[in-house]
Amino acid sequence: MNESWMQKWEEVKDKLISPIDIETYFTSDEIMDQKMETMEIGNVSLPSGKVIVRDPLVYLNQKEQPFFVEVPRGNFPVTIAVVKLEDWGDRYAAVKVEFTKEKPVIYREALIGIENIDSVNDDAFFGFNVDAGLACITDPEVVPYVDKFIDELEVDNIYDDYFAELFAKSYSENPRNQRELGDWINWTVPNTEYQIPIFASGVGDGVYPVYFAYDDKDQICGVYIHFIDIELELSEYEEDEEEDDDADQPDNFVTLK
Repeated sequence: MNESWMQKWEEVKDKLISPIDIETYFTSDEIMDQKMETMEIGNVSLPSGKVIVRDPLVYLNQKEQPFFVEVPRGNFPVTIAVVKLEDWGDRYAAVKVEFTKEKPVIYREALIGIENIDSVNDDAFFGFNVDAGLACITDPEVVPYVDKFIDELEVDNIYDDYFAELFAKSYSENPRNQRELGDWINWTVPNTEYQIPIFASGVGDGVYPVYFAYDDKDQICGVYIHFIDIELELSEYEEDEEEDDDADQPDNFVTLK
């Protein structure tokens, strides 16, 4: 990130605002006639106040920069908003980290500071890549401890040989809103006190936006990962059903499993 990039960001940042009030996912009983639930999964450790959101099995150890906006340091509660879709089951629609109890009034996309923002439009988002169906939020200061543990573990497949058992245990202890193999854990990195929440990524593999939420005093109050735009997805599904009675699912849901 450099000064010219920051100047450009100031010019386009209002185009990188969530069109959805994501907090409503955590406060509504229903959206588009689909039932909503929330699920608290413990804290995330952010010792430096820097934030990264990654696919933990594929991209966590990349030396990519964290988001350029910094947040308060410490341990903060993480909540998942679950949409109970009639046709596709329980899905994690959004995840939030709460820094304060203030109500968000605007959500600005979380960026690293190297993105090409020269031709941003109102519908654009950059997001992060998911290739293993999972996402996590953590601090770059925590990642070296993860790398060290995995290196010393010396396994062929970190999910099959280590994490699968933890996810199965999570399901057995907290089956609500999980499939039998498990859909979330709050992992304490061995030999540390650092916690990394790891959770299923909404509709599977894809690219998902992350937003910093600000209150009416322009103070940061949370981080939101937006997996499913419920109104958009269900509206598109209904349109597809009207156009083709044989359609099984909308294009945007091709990764649902």
